[in-house]
Amino acid sequence: MDKKNLAIDVAALAVFLAVVNPALTGIGVHEWLGLGMLLVFFVHALLHADWAVEALRGSIARPSWGRTGNLVLDVMIVVALMAVTVSGIMVSGAVLPTFGWYAQGYYFWDPLHAMSAKALLALLLVHVVVHGKWLARAFRKGEKHG
Repeated sequence: MDKKNLAIDVAALAVFLAVVNPALTGIGVHEWLGLGMLLVFFVHALLHADWAVEALRGSIARPSWGRTGNLVLDVMIVVALMAVTVSGIMVSGAVLPTFGWYAQGYYFWDPLHAMSAKALLALLLVHVVVHGKWLARAFRKGEKHG
């Protein structure tokens, strides 16, 4: 991981921590920042696409608990992110009305949004802990890691 990737990841984490607390930002800012986080996720995924391809190949060619577990964790993060994004859009009180739209099913989407947001937060915490050694080295020495 080079310094540019690390800076993007740290900025994404900082914005995410603001997004997960709508009491801090207000609902409108929470919703727009949440959509922005989807863009940040895609940038993060593109920056790490080579790692993801290699991890998938490695998990198939030379399975190991660490490699496969990390891949499974990342897939779970993507699923949780998609659930929180879709459900967040469906309960939107600021974004959808901006476009003149309204979604049905609040009593389905709102609990899904709350549960998937909590799952995403927990999974991201595990992700940061799993990569803790890499992050520590990157902060200390600016080493490159995949």
